[in-house]
Formats: sequence, structure tokens, C-alpha cells
Amino acid sequence: MPRYTAHVRGEWLAVPCRDAQLTVGWLGREAVRRYIKNKPDNGGFASVDDARFLVRRCNGLGLLDNEDALGAALEDNEFVEVVIEGDAMSPDFIPSQPEGVYLYSKYREPEKYIALDGDSLTTEDLVSLGKGHYKIKLTPTAEKRVQKSREVIDRIVEEKTVVYGITTGFGKFARTVIPVSKLEELQFNLVRSHSSGVGKPLIPERCRMLLALRINVLAKGYSGISLETLKQVIEVFNASCLPYVPEKGTVGASGDLAPLSHLALGLIGEGKMWSPKSGWADAKYVLAAHGLKPIVLKPKEGLALINGTQMITSLGSEAVERASAIARQADIVAALTLEVLKGTTKAFDTDIHAVRPHRGQVEVAFRFRSLLDSDHHPSEIAESHRFCDRVQDAYTLRCCPQVHGVVNDTIAFVKNIITTEINSATDNPMVFANRGETISGGNFHGEYPAKALDYLAIGVHELAAISERRIERLCNPSLSELPAFLVAEGGLNSGFMIAHCTAAALVSENKALCHPSSVDSLSTSAATEDHVSMGGWAARKALRVIEHVEQVLAIELLAACQGIEFLRPLKTTTPLEKVYDLVRSVVRPWIKDRFMAPDIEAAHRLLVEQKVWEVAAPYIEKYRMEHIPESRPVSPTAFSLEFLHKKSTKIPESEDL
Repeated sequence: MPRYTAHVRGEWLAVPCRDAQLTVGWLGREAVRRYIKNKPDNGGFASVDDARFLVRRCNGLGLLDNEDALGAALEDNEFVEVVIEGDAMSPDFIPSQPEGVYLYSKYREPEKYIALDGDSLTTEDLVSLGKGHYKIKLTPTAEKRVQKSREVIDRIVEEKTVVYGITTGFGKFARTVIPVSKLEELQFNLVRSHSSGVGKPLIPERCRMLLALRINVLAKGYSGISLETLKQVIEVFNASCLPYVPEKGTVGASGDLAPLSHLALGLIGEGKMWSPKSGWADAKYVLAAHGLKPIVLKPKEGLALINGTQMITSLGSEAVERASAIARQADIVAALTLEVLKGTTKAFDTDIHAVRPHRGQVEVAFRFRSLLDSDHHPSEIAESHRFCDRVQDAYTLRCCPQVHGVVNDTIAFVKNIITTEINSATDNPMVFANRGETISGGNFHGEYPAKALDYLAIGVHELAAISERRIERLCNPSLSELPAFLVAEGGLNSGFMIAHCTAAALVSENKALCHPSSVDSLSTSAATEDHVSMGGWAARKALRVIEHVEQVLAIELLAACQGIEFLRPLKTTTPLEKVYDLVRSVVRPWIKDRFMAPDIEAAHRLLVEQKVWEVAAPYIEKYRMEHIPESRPVSPTAFSLEFLHKKSTKIPESEDL
């Protein structure tokens, strides 16, 4: 007998179906009938006939026709949402999908695995795990370490030794000894009481990263979790069952207690959970739909699941990767703007940067040369002003290696700290199997990633600050020698006038967001946790700053491509023409004013998906191979990202260059 699970006004109802020929409308009415039956006030209905509703699949929110047969419209054990007419704007209405459902409806269960050992996870791998590209398994070495660590905990419990968090309370209650008969209850109470976050839930990608990173830390074998429980956690991850984790509530010491507790709450079958199959539902229903059982916590295991810096560091990993991507592409966008503004390439001369050899600066200057070198890539635009009397350009063009360069070096510095952190044990107490004991310490304190991510926000912001000034130069006819606001029939058309205002607004907002959160500390837990990092906010605002940077550069990219329209039929260099063609594949030129926001978002997606880098990178790397002596001082960021991407980029045929 097929069975369906229906979501009605926040309630989840199992609805068995005797006949697959019954209709979707029958399912909706039966779900509403069961909902009314279980409510003291009948849910506000006189009868089921009073209910007007529509039915959607939870997986993708596809609207169903009430007249379709269930056997044709749905699979067995599928989740649906019955939306009562007039409820959509109710404050009690809980959508079955997170924001951006169109992204998650495309989810496909991965076939490949990443083996975690607790020591070698990269930020790139963590972001890929977040995107659902891989499942997780443990290495044999990690399994042995976990088992040995658990043996220490079992011995402590057996011998009734007084150890913090295992046989005692937590924080201020560290001196309260708990009876052996209540040790499991202690762990459940810990998870429940600490699930005190607020705000929107993490989107699926970020929740996956959080869960994957916690698994990686547990795999190190210093947490005392049992191998059985850890494998259950991995099964939940591999099924993409993601607990409801509010984004706010951590002070970044003792670890990210609130968000990690919400993560653990779902694992024990409480609170809400989301999967591509079910949408949002009670965690016990989502686990059951995937053939999984809630975890039963043993002594120390609740603490093992919630103590650490994984919220800060997982979001920090995304921030580092997105910052790296936009920093690379900012060089390409700026080079295109320089061409449109008929700037000179003299400021990127090898000798200038050799006498101030910061690694990032040297690399950025090299990228500009690789894109603009007239001997390598003839440019009709550059040739058109070869003999002009301009000696040097404004700082926003001339100083790109110096300004963009330090951003690259900042990212490299932060990436090193984040990579160390994602492979660190950040629990308390720590279980040292080789010594057969536990030791209380402070590895849970988030100051390292908090300080690093504050620094990242400050550094990356500068890409938007300088980009906004280049947008001003493109839009200002007295500086660009182009039509005002890059549009014909100015006055009738406003062109990029307000797009530039948007860029200015984002830059201004970033200035406030760049105030470091880690300079603040508020004493918590009755002065036991009397200095905290505020790293959760450092990570969240770093991501917001980076998104603003991406959006500002998207506007500059559009403006530079629009500027080229007024220089035609002249062409720029081959790699920059490829960038222009890419943009024109999603955004057409502005002949007259039109709805601009979708075009900005389309350009933003090109940058987020690194399409701009993909079309230009082969030319940059070919130029590098031909100029190896001058390009040797490459920044760590360049190595870690550019050469990884070389594996997936094809060098065009030589005649195309």
C-alpha cells in the first residue's frame, strides 16, 4: 500500500493510500481531514469541504493537478505540501523548501566519495562537499583512532572517574557530579538546552559544510565519540538530511555551541530537518524517509558533537574560496576597464614590480601583462592611442597590482589559518588515547579564525572600493571620453547612472561590515567563558562583504563591456574579447534603457561560477609558460587556485592566441 507524507500548516501527516488511481485532490482532502481531526478547534474549519487548497511536491515545489492519479503524479513515500488558500502569508506558514529552491531541486545524489582522516581536508574539498558533489567515508586509520579514543571514555565511565563533561555538568556546573544512571540523559539535555539559536536556517550548502567539517574533526580521534555513532552521522550526511541550524547565536567560544547543538538536535531526531526528498519536516520523519534512525547518545557524545569552531570555519572556508575566485577575476575585469579607458600598460612593467617584490603584487602585474601585452595579443584599441600624450593613468588603473596584490596576499594568509583550523581538534576535554587520559584546554576558542576572517573582509573589500571608482570613470564622460553613463541619447536614457549608485551603496555598506567583530568580547556562562571571539559574526559578515564585492565587480564588468560598444569596430586583445563574448552570451548591449537588475545578477552568476576566469585562464597560463623567469614569484593563492584550475581548462590552439 503506497504511503505519502503531507505537510499541512506546520503539521506532518502520514496518509496511506489503498488505490494508486485515487487523485491528488483526494490526497489533499484526506490530509486536511486528518489535520482537522487532530486539532481541538478543528483547525478553524467546520468541515473538510470548507478547505480550499493546492498540492505541491516538496521536492522542487512542483504544483500538482488535483485531478491527476496519485500513481502517475507521485512516487511511493513521497512528501507533499498541502497549502490552504489564504495561508501563504500567514506568520505560521513554514515553507517546505529553503530559499533558492530552484537550486536544490536539481540535486542529484553523488556517486564519488571523499575519505576523511581529520588531517588533510582542504577548503576546496569542504566547499565541494557543501555543494553535494561527494559522499563521505572514513579512512581505516581514522576508524582506529576513533575506537581507541572511545575506549578511554568507556573506561572513565566504568571506573566512575570525575571528568568534565563526561561525569560532570558543563560550564558553571563543572563541579556537579552526575550519577552514572543519568549520564546519557545529561548528553541529551546538553543538546536540547544548547539549541538556542535564532535567525534564518543555514542554506543546504552551508549546513552540509558544517556537518562535513564536524565529521572531519571527530575523525581525528580526540573527541571520544564511538565509531558506531560517527558512522550514523556520516549516513545522515550521505543521505543529505540536513538539520535546521539558525545562523545566529554563537559567540565563538566555547566553540560554536548553539549552531552545533541544532545540528546535533536533528541527528537525535528532534527539531526540524531538510532533505531534497522531503523538504522541511520534523527530523524523525526525514530520517525515517531515508531509512535512518535517530542517534542515541552515549556518555560524552553530546559534548563531542557540539564543541568546536566548525560554524566559523566552515563559513570561513566558503569565504576564502569565494574571495580567491573574485580576486582572480577582478584582475580580468580591471584589465578590460583599462582597455576601454585607453590606459597605458607601462605601469605593469616587470622591472617596476621586481623592486617591490610582494608576491601578490608581482602576480597581479603579471596577469595584466598576460592579458594586455600588445606583442602577444595585438589590440586595435591600444593601437588607436599608441601615440597619445598621456603619460600615466589614475591610481585606480595604475595601482591595481599594489591594491589587488595585497588582497591576494591577505587571502593566502587567511587560507593558511582556515586550512589549519579545519584539520584541528577543537573539543574540550580532549581525549588522548596514547596517554589514556582526558585533558581540559581551550582549543574551542575561535580567536584564530575570527581574527583571520575580520582581516579577510577588510582586505577583500578593497576590490569593491577600487572597482567602484573605475565604474565612476567609465560613466563620467569627462574622464572616459565615452557617452555619459554609457548609453546613447542620454537624458532620454539613464544608462548606468543608478547601477553606479548601487555599487556605491554596496561599498558604503561594506565599510560598516568591515568593522572587526573579534575586537569585541562579552563574558558568558556566569563568567566561566569570560573572553569570547565573536567569530560567527566575523564569518557571516565576511561572506556578506565578499558577495557585495562580487556584485560591484559584476557592475564594472557590464559597464566595461558596454564601453566597448562605443569603441567598435576596434577590438581589444584576444582574451579580453573572449570575456566580452562570454558576457554578451547572457547580457545584450544597451541600446536604450531596460530592466537592469537581471543583467547585474547574470553577470554576478558568471563571476560566482568563475566563468570569467575559465575563459581567460588558458591565455594567462600560456603566457606564463612562455615567460617563466619573470613569472616565478607567484603568490600562494595563485598556486593553490590557478594551478588547480589548470587541470580543467584547455589551452586554445596556438593560432587562436
